[in-house]
Amino acid sequence: MLSTKKHYYLYLKDYYKFDLNLIKIKNKFSVIYDGNIKKSKIKTLKTIRKKCKKKKISFYIANNQKIANLCNADGLYISSYNKSYPLNTEHFDIIGSAHNYKEIFEKKKQGCKKIVFSRLFKTDYENKKSFLGISKFNLTFNISGFEMIPLGGIRLKNLNKLKLVRSDSFVLMSEVKKKPAIISRLF
Repeated sequence: MLSTKKHYYLYLKDYYKFDLNLIKIKNKFSVIYDGNIKKSKIKTLKTIRKKCKKKKISFYIANNQKIANLCNADGLYISSYNKSYPLNTEHFDIIGSAHNYKEIFEKKKQGCKKIVFSRLFKTDYENKKSFLGISKFNLTFNISGFEMIPLGGIRLKNLNKLKLVRSDSFVLMSEVKKKPAIISRLF
């Protein structure tokens, strides 16, 4: 294994592209589902939730508290663009997403316990050229007072650099889509 952290988050936009059976370690993974959710998919999401529960994988729904309640999800993921405040979140673990200090404080007001802070490394996105780097991420981690989780540009080639990041976890997004079988061997 290249990088050892206490927890790993897998950010999925399409649940068909990743097989949960590839995950062998229990209580160390969480799935954040941020796909297009229609009423016909709620039954499928409930099935995925049951599979996650059997494998002791936490299951989060992005930006939709109603569906998170229907699926009996472990938590709610609030994207950086989502400015609405969740209602009745007593039984939810809330994770927020931010790109700057203003968004960090907005997520604090929304009741988030953890913040996914983005872009740790350089990405291939056309209009998003800036990134934090390890030093700026660690500085923000110290100042914020939140549990910060890095996201962005994390690839197989730079996975070893995560040992320098102060966070106990990280989020994989594009690598999960591209190479799910390889990801399963890492952990």
